[in-house]
Amino acid sequence: MVDPDLLRTVHREVGDRLHREQQRRLRSGQGELAGANEQQYTRRLIADVIREHAEKLLAVGQSPLDPEIEQELAEGVHARMFGAGRLQSLLNDESIEEIAINGYDNVWVSRAESKTPWERAESVASSDEELIEVIQGLAAYAGLNSRPWDAANPELDLTLPDGSRLSGVMGVAPWPSVSIRRHRWEKAELADLVGNDTITDEAADFLRAIVQARFNIMIAGGTKSGKTTLLRALAAEIGPEERIVTVENALELGLHKFEDRHPNCVPMEVRLANSEGQGYIGMDRLVRRTLRMAPDRVIVGEVLGPEIVQMLNAMGQGNDGSMSTIHARNSREVFERIATYAIQSQERLPHEASFRLIAGGLDYVVFISRHPKTGKRRLDSILEVNGYEDSVLASEIFSAGPHGSATWTGTTPQRLDYLAAAGWQQPSTGGW
Repeated sequence: MVDPDLLRTVHREVGDRLHREQQRRLRSGQGELAGANEQQYTRRLIADVIREHAEKLLAVGQSPLDPEIEQELAEGVHARMFGAGRLQSLLNDESIEEIAINGYDNVWVSRAESKTPWERAESVASSDEELIEVIQGLAAYAGLNSRPWDAANPELDLTLPDGSRLSGVMGVAPWPSVSIRRHRWEKAELADLVGNDTITDEAADFLRAIVQARFNIMIAGGTKSGKTTLLRALAAEIGPEERIVTVENALELGLHKFEDRHPNCVPMEVRLANSEGQGYIGMDRLVRRTLRMAPDRVIVGEVLGPEIVQMLNAMGQGNDGSMSTIHARNSREVFERIATYAIQSQERLPHEASFRLIAGGLDYVVFISRHPKTGKRRLDSILEVNGYEDSVLASEIFSAGPHGSATWTGTTPQRLDYLAAAGWQQPSTGGW
């Protein structure tokens, strides 16, 4: 039986060495290790750390571990870093979009486009304590910074190696609660969204044009509507010659993983405070920092609060082609939602000032929705921001009917010249 403390110690040391190697490779322009290469390199690190542990035992006159225990230790560390115990089988199921864990033995899953919203699944651990330990292991080396999850840090947000987004909380319910949002389209393209009827060909042409014409875009929608997938698909239209800086609460977009698409990409995530309460770096500060990093485009994974002011400032000060996502119930509610976030900021901007910022920086709002029963996603609306006059002026360029995804409304965009230069023609004249 492997000593749990030794397992944690080796896991931590291997993770630290892997992190340092990944940072070294990024600085030297080699690109991060990924997939089978990352796992192969990690196995070598595990063997090195276990060998060093044996040498330390011999140096003080103690016997090293039995070969069987060493093997069990090595497999345990590998499973912690690239697996999640019994939870891994759910993460490997491509049909699952959402996993909800209400304690170790009350597990539910939601499948893509299933008529049944939730179905019961097998237990993912033998106890709540084991569940907590598994999640703590996943959190130790997720993203750029270790994310603690314990009584002192009861809230957890992180992105798993496969791109899934995990949210956990403890101490506020009788059991630890964990939600995992799986991303089945980590390397999404507009063609993929056309293929699954989320958007039409003509909408894909328009979206492609507004990205290539370097307009600033806000993607809006409700929970599980597909905002992040659409953002990835739009980012795929950005040329490899452009420098991108992304800002997220927890790394999720993963644009930096695809060097063929985005070789000059800097991913930044919120840094939590240490045990003394020092070192916190929030979203608004990171967005402000991007202005000094010579980006061609700034992409904020999700606007959740006062960082919206810095985002709009960045859009209005020359960071053309920037993108972000926001929660909203419809496309026109986006303006009120932004103004509400802005009034909560340090600047405490009144609505009028926020609306002027929107009119000066934001060009298009793209709204996507998910049917609550069928799970079907579709593009509902594309608004063009046209200025300010008592409120934000906007015209709807694409709108969805009662059954299908959004189609052209017949409204000619004010920015037609720029769109035409990017290759777009109005659908009535034959498309691209």
